Amino acid sequence: MGRLGPEVADVFRRYGDGFRERHGESLSTAQRRVMTAIEICRTSALGGHVEKCATCDHQRISYCSCRNRHCPKCQSLDRAQWLDDRRAEILDTQYFHVVFTLPQKMAAIALQNGAVVYAILFRTVAETLRTIAADPQHLGAQIGFFAVLHTWGSNLLHHPHLHVVVPGGGLSPDGSRWIACRPGYFLPVQVLSRLFRRLFIEALEKAFATGALEFFSALAHLRERDAFQRYLAPVRRVEWVVYAKRPFAGPEQVLDYVGRYTHRVAISNNRILDIEDGKVRYRWKDYRRGGQQKAMTLSADEFIRRFLIHVLPSGFQRIRYYGLLGNRYRAEKLAHCRDLIGMAKPEPVVEAADKDYRDRYEKLTGVSPCKCPVCHLGQMVLFRALQPIARAPAIIDTS
Repeated sequence: MGRLGPEVADVFRRYGDGFRERHGESLSTAQRRVMTAIEICRTSALGGHVEKCATCDHQRISYCSCRNRHCPKCQSLDRAQWLDDRRAEILDTQYFHVVFTLPQKMAAIALQNGAVVYAILFRTVAETLRTIAADPQHLGAQIGFFAVLHTWGSNLLHHPHLHVVVPGGGLSPDGSRWIACRPGYFLPVQVLSRLFRRLFIEALEKAFATGALEFFSALAHLRERDAFQRYLAPVRRVEWVVYAKRPFAGPEQVLDYVGRYTHRVAISNNRILDIEDGKVRYRWKDYRRGGQQKAMTLSADEFIRRFLIHVLPSGFQRIRYYGLLGNRYRAEKLAHCRDLIGMAKPEPVVEAADKDYRDRYEKLTGVSPCKCPVCHLGQMVLFRALQPIARAPAIIDTS
């Protein structure tokens, strides 16, 4: 059963056409695809099927999902699968959560150069962590971690930052032993902040020199090298925000906590309070007031604009893995770490190739989409297929 309250999709269905008419020239192809995907997700436009209870004959219609990664309704199964895949990779050690945030001036450049600047953000954060961790004055070890890009704050404004989850230790330079960090302490955030600042600015200057950056509107003057350097001058002197959160209570808490940060979109449907008279009201947290819950009201146009600035470039990977967790050698490196820590090998999991997605959903979430919601005894089985009412545009984005 779908959500009964208002959704992001309702905003797009009511006001999306008008938004396209007024702002169509400024919309990217990716943004247009996201709007269409959310509008037709789980509607007759995509087709679906009718299910029938084998016990009480109750029937229900299940329409197909758009599968777009920016859709608030299409994340639960992907999130559950991702967490299940990560479960076997958790090591029996401390885990830390570190957040790297771009200053507002850098965020403004990122808004006009998403693919370039976000790639620089990933690369420089990874280099910062690996460099400081490898320094014998700090940890002196090869570490592994994954990073998740978020581009929003709770108020939906542009606020690019990386959430990094890292085990509290790593392999010695020769790989012969596991080096654990001190209890409750990973790496000095001020040292991380300053190296991150230097590496990011250097990479951004290189991107400017090669012509990889584009500037328009209020930033058009930055096309001139002297103006660009003057723009960077203040951010060279300020401290960049690197925040190390309290260590996780244990390896099991890692997955529960991290699940909140991986397959998220700018705003979830349960934060939408109402849609009326061309306005959208939603809940947000005011972190300047201690995380106080508040309600914000925006015009529908402004709500859609804020939502769409968080649409990532097509194919851009927002979760990336580094060091010991790098995709190429992950299994081998993790097996070696387990041996050094003294962990048992995880049990191999063999999945049936033809397993129904509903069975996978139940296994991963513990919720059965097959159980009849009326009699709670019978199983919902396929009764008949429903064809799309019209040819749907190409909207799938599962990257």
